[in-house]
Amino acid sequence: MTTCAYVTFDDRDEHDDERGPALEAWHAVGIEGRTERWDDPEADWSAYDAVVVRSAWDYLDRRAEFLAWTRQVESVTRLLNPAAVIEANTDKTYLRDLGVPTVPTHWSSRELPRWDEYVVKPAISAGARDTIRTTDRGRAQAHAAALESTGRTPMVQPYLDMVESEGETSLLYFNRRFSHAVRRTPMLVPGMTGADNPRAQSRTPAPDQVELAEKVLAAIPQALLYARIDLVRLHDGSPAVIEVELSEPYLYLRYEPTAAANLATALRELVEPISR
Repeated sequence: MTTCAYVTFDDRDEHDDERGPALEAWHAVGIEGRTERWDDPEADWSAYDAVVVRSAWDYLDRRAEFLAWTRQVESVTRLLNPAAVIEANTDKTYLRDLGVPTVPTHWSSRELPRWDEYVVKPAISAGARDTIRTTDRGRAQAHAAALESTGRTPMVQPYLDMVESEGETSLLYFNRRFSHAVRRTPMLVPGMTGADNPRAQSRTPAPDQVELAEKVLAAIPQALLYARIDLVRLHDGSPAVIEVELSEPYLYLRYEPTAAANLATALRELVEPISR
């Protein structure tokens, strides 16, 4: 049987509610999945047909160590997604080179544009860590400067109030095939989470959103087990990329009945030539 590592940062199930559905779906297509911590010194990565990075969510404070681990694993087996993809994708300055419409971003604390409201965050971050939303240009500048003072690159963006109505749309692709999409609840809107406002809802993406997401994928030459393309609409209604998640994204497997099976099929396709 093909054996793949499901890589996490913590062995406890409560931190990752996608692990169970994913491993069950892998088993259904003939893949034995074993949970491994990425930083476990006893792990034998060469014993696996592929190593799949999933919930390695503590890498932010240890990025150099994590990237070194990806390169070491890739030297002995197949890493999904590949090390070069993960290195580029864990620093959001990749947005500057996508070649497609993205949310307007100013990359410095100096000469901030004049917007009605700002979102300021570091280029290496996850979730809303070290992120502020403010109408105060001085506060936005000060936060960006504080990030620079610690050696981090700031991202200063206009707050797009359309996320409160249109929402963020995440399109999920497994081995470059569209699987499903969700409307994500905005993180920076007070009162938008809870029982009446779940973290996401299933959504059918519009044709212009699909077109933009697939342009992003077409520009990435490496094999991709998973890709999550996060889009918003600008004030003129056109879609723009807010983020491309290729490292350790939440995949919203519980929001589409076939999602876990789609992921398993994609993994089977990618590892089968190796395991024969």
